[in-house]
Amino acid sequence: MHSSSGSITRKFSVICQFLLLLTSTCQFASAQSKHVNPWTAKPIAMIPPPASLTDGIWLKGDLHVHSRHSKESSNNPISRIISFSRSVGMDYVCITDHDNHVEGDVAHHTWADPEFKSDSLLLLYGAEWTTTRGHGNVFSAKPYDHQLLYDVRDQRDVNIAKVKNKLGIHLSANHPSGKDNFGYSYDLVQSIEVWNSALWGKNANAIMIWDDMLSSGRKLTGRGGSDAHHGMPESPDKATKNSGEAKVNYVGTPTTWVFAKNRSAQAVVDALTNGRVSVSANPYAPRVEFYADLNKDGQMDMMMGDNAKASGKPVNFRVKLITDHFPEGEYTISIIKNGEKFGTYTVTGKAPVAEFTDTPASTGRTYYRVMVEGPQTPYPQLPGWAAVSGRMVALANPICFNFDPAF
Repeated sequence: MHSSSGSITRKFSVICQFLLLLTSTCQFASAQSKHVNPWTAKPIAMIPPPASLTDGIWLKGDLHVHSRHSKESSNNPISRIISFSRSVGMDYVCITDHDNHVEGDVAHHTWADPEFKSDSLLLLYGAEWTTTRGHGNVFSAKPYDHQLLYDVRDQRDVNIAKVKNKLGIHLSANHPSGKDNFGYSYDLVQSIEVWNSALWGKNANAIMIWDDMLSSGRKLTGRGGSDAHHGMPESPDKATKNSGEAKVNYVGTPTTWVFAKNRSAQAVVDALTNGRVSVSANPYAPRVEFYADLNKDGQMDMMMGDNAKASGKPVNFRVKLITDHFPEGEYTISIIKNGEKFGTYTVTGKAPVAEFTDTPASTGRTYYRVMVEGPQTPYPQLPGWAAVSGRMVALANPICFNFDPAF
């Protein structure tokens, strides 16, 4: 009897353990099924309506140029940069000398240079933030205390953000892939240099990073910059081993266009921040404009850089190429949707236009952006430019749907 009683006790114990395990498993499964990700995108209550599509002006310029105040620059005084910029029809330029070459004291070097002035060219205040974690450009319509940003360059991103916000500046990631890649959080910046210099081929990874940021909800503007360091020497004896670069890469390779509210430095910075921006291979190459008709009434309601709530209904899109210097040949317009190629259109003529229709997702984010390839427009002032530029003609910033303005 004692043996039988012990066997029953052991069996009862095993059954209890099994039931306890089963109960725990069910409770765990129940807990798992009730989990809600607090960061899941929620419906956006309101997105401010786009600004006017007609009350503005297209301005072109270069957002990344080095003068003699950058130590590795040669034959490139500020006066030459300004004179050349005016000769090719630029509206603005930002001279972005390396701040580490002057220990952060940009105000008493580039900005204090007597040549830093122009009656017709808009001069932005800026510098290349040159650090051990990569490079970034600052853009401002007025002088700011750049020394503060330079001093905090090796601190944690959260402390850098405090200084950047206090200064009220636009910070942009330079050449984000490859050498001197941007190694800070992209939450610090409002734009990315997706097209650096005349060598389009080296920008593929920058474009990939841009798509990653857009896909994750970071509505960052894509912009260009020649990153030109060298000018042509006044005489052969002043030439350096890098002087030849001035024949292929100088002001305007590429050219960044902004749709600004008016002709002012602040309007240029605002347009850059808002994303109403396209980039062309040179100052004479076609500018690409990208629009959307939300209610299919034939009137465009949005342009590149704008953001709207998706209605769940089809939207008509229009891409236009504009220039006074169309070379002969076909242009290939590629539409990128959410980082993937969506469609390709071939256009010709003196006023090329491509149109397509698609339905942005009613929930979740959707974006469309444009890239244009084709024959290059000559740049007479830079005779060697075409040999290195490839077929990349222009790109436009995205039109976005359901991007949270408070992200």
